[in-house]
Amino acid sequence: MRILLVDDSPLFRRGLAGLLTSCSDVEAVSEAGDGLEAVEKARDFLPDVILMDIFMPRCDGLEATRLIKEELPYVKIVMLTVSDDEQHLFETIKAGAEGYVLKNVEPEALFQMLRGISRGEAPVSPSMAAKILAELAQQHRGGGLGRAPQEPAQLTEREREVLQLLTQGHSNKEIAAILSVSQSAVKNRLRNIMDKLHVYNRIQAALKAIEQGQISPPSRTPRDTQSS
Repeated sequence: MRILLVDDSPLFRRGLAGLLTSCSDVEAVSEAGDGLEAVEKARDFLPDVILMDIFMPRCDGLEATRLIKEELPYVKIVMLTVSDDEQHLFETIKAGAEGYVLKNVEPEALFQMLRGISRGEAPVSPSMAAKILAELAQQHRGGGLGRAPQEPAQLTEREREVLQLLTQGHSNKEIAAILSVSQSAVKNRLRNIMDKLHVYNRIQAALKAIEQGQISPPSRTPRDTQSS
């Protein structure tokens, strides 16, 4: 897995690059000190994953994520930040980021999250993802999203079932167990769903399905679970 490191602290970038050398299946291919440089380096190196800070000069991580996703939609972007503000998480997911990880994460947990990306998992705890969906659903019910109605994508009954379970905070493994299918089948269904809905990640997919009336908004406080 080829990774681009984006942070305005050279010390942090180089420390993280050194840490990644201990993981045999991960390579830090380049570094960037702000969002504009991140866009340039993404074009030059075409990384598999970008670990992106939020607060940077010239161009922050949110805007850089939007710019990169417009040009290179299949590059996975994970925010690696000190901010545990749910609003920042909310905004980065809307911008197209696949995940959100705090900088106090343990090294082995970070490695596991990076490997999970290749399996289609999002490095955001299911409970936090469900809280985001609950907030978005509340805005939707209150008319706060301000988007024009869209023609619903043709999701199958099973695809809608997978998305509904996702809004309840279930991981790929748990969804597979509930539906009595393999985890790879769940991953493939999520990929098909994202293609149909023209979105970058599973949280955006669930939001769009809620907006189109294909699944129901979360109806209760999401359960407190650990990251998938």
